[in-house]
Amino acid sequence: MIRRTFSGLAVVASLAPAIALGQSAAVVRISTNPIDSGAEVYYAQDLGLFAKAGIDAQIQPGKNGAAIAAAVAANAIDIGYSDLGSLAKAHSRGIDFAIVAPAAMWVSYAPVNALMVAKDSPVHSARDLNGKTVAVPGLGTGADYTVRDWLAANGADLTTMKFIELSYAAMPAALAAGRIDAAHVAEPFIAVAKQNARVLASADDVLGKAYLRTVWFANGAWAKAHPDLIAKFAAVMRETAHWANDKRNYPKSAAILVKYAQIDPSVVGAMTRVVYGESLDPRLLQPEIDSNAKYGGFTTFPAEDLLSKH
Repeated sequence: MIRRTFSGLAVVASLAPAIALGQSAAVVRISTNPIDSGAEVYYAQDLGLFAKAGIDAQIQPGKNGAAIAAAVAANAIDIGYSDLGSLAKAHSRGIDFAIVAPAAMWVSYAPVNALMVAKDSPVHSARDLNGKTVAVPGLGTGADYTVRDWLAANGADLTTMKFIELSYAAMPAALAAGRIDAAHVAEPFIAVAKQNARVLASADDVLGKAYLRTVWFANGAWAKAHPDLIAKFAAVMRETAHWANDKRNYPKSAAILVKYAQIDPSVVGAMTRVVYGESLDPRLLQPEIDSNAKYGGFTTFPAEDLLSKH
């Protein structure tokens, strides 16, 4: 059983300032979804952690995990943020991706995703969504399959339902206007949606009370060619996760999130904050891979197969 805690990589981070002084920073092109779950790289940037590690982080927003995975596969991006579903499906098709660091976890005590319906909706159970339209952030992604898993486990007939792709930002308005019947919403948009919508279920609990939903990953060939950068990036993410998980730092991380996600500060103050993974334990990766294999039409595989071998 492989369990990566990155403890040894902390040494790299501690030596990085001295190394960076002697050479120019290495450019690393990073793409993420600018929401709390994908915000670690923004925190690291504003805290100066990338600079200390000798990394010139060039961060750009991405639409969803599938779109970011396509950019990484095409070498347009070096390191991306993605749900495990997109990566598992790509792996099943022979695309060489390597997970280099954990990102956001699902933990039942801090629900940062929710299946939501309008406040006046007649929908009160999974079965009530039969024949209805459900929005997910990306078709064929972990969020999509998690919703399907929860619906099926609670008696819904998936064959009668329509699933559409909609950005998180567009979901609250679509629910309020009645254009969709339900949506799998992520923070900070849950807090926004609650003005006109309510939580139907914490659908992610269907896979367990604690597991990794999203990760940082690279093209396998790029990861093998840049083991030093992968090690530095992993060390920075571990340090950032430790910082961001400390509730005493919530006001500081909220200010950074407002800056990059361009959302109302009052919304950030009202929302549930993400818990970030601090180790790449395959046992925390496996639930998402198994779920995606079920609905994605491929055979499941050990989570270790997706871990960077640097």
